[in-house]
Amino acid sequence: MTQDDAVTGNGTSPAAKPGALPKVNVLTADDIRQCLMAGLADFARAPAYGMFFGAMVALCGIGIVMALTVLDRPWLIYPFAIGFPLVGPFLAVGLYEVSRRLQAGTPLTWSGVTGVMLAQRSREFVWMAFVVLFVFWIWMYQIRLLLAVFLGQLSFSSFDAFTDVLLHTTQGWLFLLFGHVIGAVLALSMFSLTVIAMPMLLEREMDFITAMITSVKAVITSPVPMLGWGLIVTLAVIAACVPFFLGLLIVLPVLGHATWHIYKRAVAA
Repeated sequence: MTQDDAVTGNGTSPAAKPGALPKVNVLTADDIRQCLMAGLADFARAPAYGMFFGAMVALCGIGIVMALTVLDRPWLIYPFAIGFPLVGPFLAVGLYEVSRRLQAGTPLTWSGVTGVMLAQRSREFVWMAFVVLFVFWIWMYQIRLLLAVFLGQLSFSSFDAFTDVLLHTTQGWLFLLFGHVIGAVLALSMFSLTVIAMPMLLEREMDFITAMITSVKAVITSPVPMLGWGLIVTLAVIAACVPFFLGLLIVLPVLGHATWHIYKRAVAA
């Protein structure tokens, strides 16, 4: 491990003291477009890293689908797929580090990237992971509640039967309506809290509350571009999950790299 790897493994040099709220810049739609292009460029420069992290997430998705099928819970496949964007920022930590190194001109090594990821266990990132997983738990719990309320009297033994109930019954339509409304609220909340906080905690020494406040402030300061980015991420991840999650091999790294660049533009150094 190089000297740089050892330093970044414990966190980079602090750019903001814990509790100090960084200045937030106003972003435009063109900023989002340029960051997306920068994300594509980062993926092209380090495709092995991007595809590795994308493959790990895809394998997790495939494993979840197989487990739900074996456990005769095929109707939970759709909620799990929808919930993937909620945990996306947490899963993309390795991609943030790759982009950080590419932007800083720091040597890119597997030991360095994975070392930084492992080092987050002793930093504020742990608390952010708790917030993310807690919101994901709420999402899955409310799905179970809505299933009981709207579809509790109906039976479906397969995913096809479940889909038929959703699309051809009044109860199914109500389930979809309320499920997507609640899901949108949770997704908006999670996106606002994490979109800037995750990469910020990777780079800076600060408490996770300050990071979340800064993230929300960035969304409020540039609502249209930031919410537009959130919509792009959600739709892209859902589309990437359709072909057995294999689309995540490309979609996830591009979005992860782009999010790093959005953070660097949204928050003053």
